[in-house]
Amino acid sequence: MTANENSLNWFEISVADIKRAKKFYETIFNIEMQEMEMMGMQMAFFPWEDKSGKASGGLVQSPQHVPSGEGAKIYLNGNPDLAVALAKVEAAGGKVVMPKMQAGDFGQMAFFVDTEGNTVALHSNN
Repeated sequence: MTANENSLNWFEISVADIKRAKKFYETIFNIEMQEMEMMGMQMAFFPWEDKSGKASGGLVQSPQHVPSGEGAKIYLNGNPDLAVALAKVEAAGGKVVMPKMQAGDFGQMAFFVDTEGNTVALHSNN
C-alpha cells in the first residue's frame, strides 16, 4: 500500500437480518442498496461505480458475520454534513451513542448503533 492508494479496500457490516439492516441504511443515507446472494451469504451493497478507485462495501448476513458493538470501527461518509444522516438514526431503529462532535482539524464525527447491534461511525468535513 502506498500513500496514493485507499487504505480501505472493502468493508462488510455484519447483520442478523439483511432486510431490516438494508432498510435502516437506505433510510439514513437516502440511498438504494442492491442485494445479492454470494457463496451462501446474503449481501446488500452501498452505491459505487466500478473502476472508480473508491472504496466501498456492504451489509452481509452469514454464519461468519456476527453483529457486534465491540469490533473494528468504520467511518461511513456523512458529507456534506453528518447531522443529516444522524438525525434519521433513531427513527430508523438505531441509537446515537456519540453525538456529532469536532474531530480536530479533520471535520466532524459521530457514532451510532445500527438495527443489528453494530457500532458504526460517521465522518464529514462539516
